[in-house]
Amino acid sequence: MTITSLKLDTSHLTSNEAALIRCQTALEMKDRGDYERALEAMRPLWKEVGIRPDVEGLYASVAAEVLLCVGILTGWIGSRSQILNAQETAKNLITESITIYESICDIKKVAAARVELAYCYWREGALNEARTTLSEALQKLTAEGNTRARALLRLAIVESSASKYTEALGILEQNSSLFENITNHSIRGTYHNQVAIVLRNLAAGPAKEAYLKRALKAYQDADNDFKIARNIIFRAHVKNNVGLILLNLSRYGPAHKYLNEARRLTLSVKDKVRTAQIDETRAQVFVAEKKLKEAEAVARRSISILEKCGQQCLLADALITHGIALARLGEQERARFVLERATEVAQQVGALNKAGLASLTLIEELEGLAPVVLFAAYERAADWLLDSQSLETLRRMNEAARKIFMRLHDEIVPEESTEAAFNPQDLPHAILQYEETLVRQALAKANGSVTKAADMLGISYQGLAYTIEARHKDLLRERTPIRRRSRKASKSEKD
Repeated sequence: MTITSLKLDTSHLTSNEAALIRCQTALEMKDRGDYERALEAMRPLWKEVGIRPDVEGLYASVAAEVLLCVGILTGWIGSRSQILNAQETAKNLITESITIYESICDIKKVAAARVELAYCYWREGALNEARTTLSEALQKLTAEGNTRARALLRLAIVESSASKYTEALGILEQNSSLFENITNHSIRGTYHNQVAIVLRNLAAGPAKEAYLKRALKAYQDADNDFKIARNIIFRAHVKNNVGLILLNLSRYGPAHKYLNEARRLTLSVKDKVRTAQIDETRAQVFVAEKKLKEAEAVARRSISILEKCGQQCLLADALITHGIALARLGEQERARFVLERATEVAQQVGALNKAGLASLTLIEELEGLAPVVLFAAYERAADWLLDSQSLETLRRMNEAARKIFMRLHDEIVPEESTEAAFNPQDLPHAILQYEETLVRQALAKANGSVTKAADMLGISYQGLAYTIEARHKDLLRERTPIRRRSRKASKSEKD
């Protein structure tokens, strides 16, 4: 992609007027996905990501605008270019602008800045913080316009990231007239794209094909808007999402075609994060085609990029796909390590739905796991996916429960198995009793040592300690006493 130089003649303007023109131009370039020229527009005031902008001598309102603009660009450019701590830097700049706006009582600008702050939280995977910040901003953004539209869109994106698709669709449909009247084609395109994402995730059962057809129409509308906006990155995102729908329809050849086009676009603007996201989608297609070596290699390449950019939600997705490929290649130990890491990555940033999916995938893909491991994984998945509105996820949860039951079938005595079959409401209790028996036996063999018992059961010390404390308090007297250690005590002294 050839980028022509951006020339702004501000010689006839005051320093404050020139700064405002540069901010406006830079944000317009950002909406096109043209980050190089956005940075160029700000060059006299700002050198590069990580360097503080020069706001000396500017009016307070103008200084706040510059800080906000640089914060927004830092978030977008930092995400694309894998710049370490870019989101934290962006949050600090935006927060500083909020402080200035509050000091001059510009409530609308405070709200607008909070919308941008929330997006930084979302990029980090901090969904609760993003949701709270957006909800607070929307209380102040009562007038129809671009800023309110952005806030609503980002709230829908947060809810979608949390697998709350019904809430996301409700936000989008209730405000459809606002989005249709917006003249900013980047915002309109993002609206159509998000509608399609939600429809794709709600597609299941008899209505699946109808939902997917509606999603494809919404993606076409999004692509048309992004084409007018000349936003290459967002067009690539749409093509990646169409690839996902074609995957859902088992149309693998066309899916690869769209992904090839999406990847060509992201490479043309050197957006490594989007390219890695597309690679993760392609790995899913390879898994569906049973081309597992190709899937493993492509997912691993995606992970290597996403690890560096702080996009934890995307990283969790790539780790799950990589774990599936490894498991189906027969590399069970590596697959378990990768899936457990996916759970940890998602859990650390509060993306509990993705942590739940990682735990669910561990049950689905790995064989020979100890019953205690299966119970713990299912309990985590059930807790974290409790609010999931995906029918496909609910179906998978039911299948996972069936797998656990079948795993136990040969180990429970026939009378217990028959009783559980005729009294399904007692099955959870039966499973807990069986888990307690396993843990009690392991503790007895280990002379009460939780560390040794955990090794026998194939789980971590922390996992077994939690299981005893949370579900089987009667076993506390079966284990060796817990010795409270000073902070300087060796970590090896667990029992």
